Amino acid sequence: MTKEHRDSTAQFEEALKASEGQKYVLKLYVAGTTPKSSQAIRNIKKICDEHLKGRYELEVIDIYQQPTLTKGEQIIAAPTLIKKLPLPLRRFIGNLADAERILVGLDLKPRDADDGG
Repeated sequence: MTKEHRDSTAQFEEALKASEGQKYVLKLYVAGTTPKSSQAIRNIKKICDEHLKGRYELEVIDIYQQPTLTKGEQIIAAPTLIKKLPLPLRRFIGNLADAERILVGLDLKPRDADDGG
């Protein structure tokens, strides 16, 4: 393990400890009851239940029923997940099937040093 890798791992672990008490505020924008929307809801609920038990607030918004909410968030595709808190704000587009990518994006898992970023 290189010194740089140890340092980034240590920084991540410190950030993770600091965020343990933080509540995650997530908004999932879906397009009706399409299979992709339903899958995205199941996927994010599973991730939250396994990794954020009791520490998250998930709001599911149907862009067909509440189209005005999409303009403020600049939603251009659905499903779209937005992590509002803790900062930084992050966006994920698609059915959220790649749990590893979502965990890294939510800062719940360190990014591999080998993956180029």
